Amino acid sequence: MGNNILDFDTVCLSKDGEGIEIIDQTKLPGEITFLTLRTDEEIWRAINILQVRGAPAIGVTAALAMYVLSLKMPKGSYEEFRKEFTREKEYLDSSRPTAVNLSWALNKMDAVVKANEGMAPDDLIPLLKEEALRIYREDIEVCHAIGENGLTLVKKGDGILTHCNAGKLCAVQYGTATAPIYLGQEKGYGFHVFCDETRPLLQGARLTAFELQSAGVDTTVICDNMSAMVMKKGWVNAIFTGCDRVAANGDTANKIGTSVVAAVAKLYGVPMYICAPTSTIDMNTPTGDQIVIEERDPDEVTEMWYKQRMAPENVKVFNPAFDVTDASLIAAIVTEKGIAYPPYTESLKKIMEQE
Repeated sequence: MGNNILDFDTVCLSKDGEGIEIIDQTKLPGEITFLTLRTDEEIWRAINILQVRGAPAIGVTAALAMYVLSLKMPKGSYEEFRKEFTREKEYLDSSRPTAVNLSWALNKMDAVVKANEGMAPDDLIPLLKEEALRIYREDIEVCHAIGENGLTLVKKGDGILTHCNAGKLCAVQYGTATAPIYLGQEKGYGFHVFCDETRPLLQGARLTAFELQSAGVDTTVICDNMSAMVMKKGWVNAIFTGCDRVAANGDTANKIGTSVVAAVAKLYGVPMYICAPTSTIDMNTPTGDQIVIEERDPDEVTEMWYKQRMAPENVKVFNPAFDVTDASLIAAIVTEKGIAYPPYTESLKKIMEQE
């Protein structure tokens, strides 16, 4: 099947149309392994243990999942179908709490069912497939548009810092924060990218560096606590990260450590750009204080990446998956509909009101 990660969609409908095919991101960069998910348990687990991850990719997976699962739902009546559909939707929604794209996509699929009340399930299922594939195609278009908008914020030869993975592996193609980098690479911009390794799950070292290097981008991995040094030396002209949720005031939740990068960037006068599809903007969440932060297994910190445990037995571990970056630290939020600048309460509202 080839061995370049860029040759494949991160998530798509399986060839037989009855499953979801994903790249197993827990195996990267050592091996490119594809999984076909067919049951609700398999899909829930894949999202939960980060076999598929990144807000846009999770949303696409959720949309395709509701179609795939609908194929096995009761066909006797609309009411029976609706009851099982709701159960599956709520089950998948419990897999991860922070990324708003999960519930956004599930609600999009649910809206199809609600809009066709009383319809025979056999007639409803093709409509669910159509909506799921629309969300899939839209993700590709949205990420490309984010890339075009983000590219206007940088110039040829710039140094760019990334945190976590907001690359093609967090979406179907292009990614969010890496979309400007990929488009710039195609246009000969000659960026040099510094990838924070992003402890504790190393998505920067394992995933972002892997895919950028595959694309021929000049890439350097740094430990998270080296970001201040490369900024102080003047090697970084801009920071691009993705996010899992944008609050109405411009606060953003992203992989743990993003707020540290933003604070250091403010000190050294490096602009911090958040790349987010409008599906990640949650106008019903007033500020970052209301965003639920997922806490994960302590083993991710103490032993996951080591041959032997690297912390004392029974020591307490705090392992939040995300932190919230204050809107005051963000220079701009790049969306597919345009670039939002402070004050975000006004600019985000205008973007969300666009057709």
